[in-house]
Amino acid sequence: MLRFLSLKFGRLYRCLKLLFVVSLFVILLMNTHNLFASFQKNELTDRRFINLNKCPACFGNSWCRKFMNGQITFESWGRLRFFDFFNVKNVYFAQYGEPREGTRRIVLKRLGSNQELADIDQKICKRATGRPRCDLIQAMYKTEFSRLNGDVRLLTPEVVEGWSDLVHCPSQRLLDRIVRRYAETKDSGSFLLKNLKDTERMQLLMTLAFNPEPLVLQSFPSDEGWPFAKYLGACGRVVAVNYVGEDLWSFYHAPWEKRVDLALQLMEIAEQLTNNDFEFALYLLDVSFDNFAVGPRDGKVIVVDAENVLVADKRLIKQNKPENWDVWYESRFEDCDKEACLSFSKDILCSRVNVDHNYYAICQNLLSKHATWRGTTGGLLHDPPTEIAKDGRLEAMLDECANPKKRYGRYQAAKELREYLAQLGNNAR
Repeated sequence: MLRFLSLKFGRLYRCLKLLFVVSLFVILLMNTHNLFASFQKNELTDRRFINLNKCPACFGNSWCRKFMNGQITFESWGRLRFFDFFNVKNVYFAQYGEPREGTRRIVLKRLGSNQELADIDQKICKRATGRPRCDLIQAMYKTEFSRLNGDVRLLTPEVVEGWSDLVHCPSQRLLDRIVRRYAETKDSGSFLLKNLKDTERMQLLMTLAFNPEPLVLQSFPSDEGWPFAKYLGACGRVVAVNYVGEDLWSFYHAPWEKRVDLALQLMEIAEQLTNNDFEFALYLLDVSFDNFAVGPRDGKVIVVDAENVLVADKRLIKQNKPENWDVWYESRFEDCDKEACLSFSKDILCSRVNVDHNYYAICQNLLSKHATWRGTTGGLLHDPPTEIAKDGRLEAMLDECANPKKRYGRYQAAKELREYLAQLGNNAR
């Protein structure tokens, strides 16, 4: 009976698979003309395709000349709009060329799904006119994005607090840094908001509210040693960032020595973002294998999705001394059924000087046995060599880092884990 059922379901699966393939072929056949047109036309020179026509309800225009000159082109299948249906995140690979430098790979992002972009348009229209559809350009001048006119000297916390994770609890020092390093203006370098044009101010605020990732990359640039992808520029609602390499998930089955090196780098990123000379704590609220990439040449691990980064100013916390500000905070372990889940309180992250969130996030979602991703468990450091498994120290440190049994155990475990991984790396050389 069981064998009969398995054969029956096997045939059903094969039939459904065949039906899917045939349907896909029919759809491709029906869109043959559009397919060939997509290959022949560089849509990145189309103002409407990149939503340049929606500015200043956009992310900038510093790279528009490069887009319009045809210096940026989609790679192979990226030219086919049919596959946009599967590209929910609206992330594309492209080639960028300079006459004297040749071409190189870059990443283009719309910073949100089509639905999320449509939603922000509706919100702008409703706030300006009360209707879901309107002249978007005119509407922008009637929203909070235009509230800060040329008479306003500074971008202040009370104006943008809570707009996004980046500014959940902004200090004046952080906002001055964001304005001073804003790349979508020719006159960058000044923290005075009044030095920006009206359209530039609206674009900055729009980015801050919708998806602040470009502002994170600009404010904490890779050129200064921060572990983020390099921001290149924007045109309309498309931003360009440097291509880093394959995502971390591609190294899940890499040789043990390679995985040890990547794990050490991840723990060092957690340490750098938590404790640095600038006294800004950058907390990663979305940690998964897809949000990190590895350089093909230097093997360096980089954060490639910085939308959900909360920045807390430790200097401000020390100055204001909120309740329990100097009490070390321990993030609560949460063993959930979903992938890459984390437990945290944004308000606590904003009000404590010592927080173990980044160690917890990296250990639980990437390194330890509790890490689950795409149906697998065991984390990046799964299946260690026999002698390391028998020793038991690595497993104990990973477990204490993810789910501590001792008070402040995660802080100590994270420190010991970095030292142990460095030792393993040195022994492998």
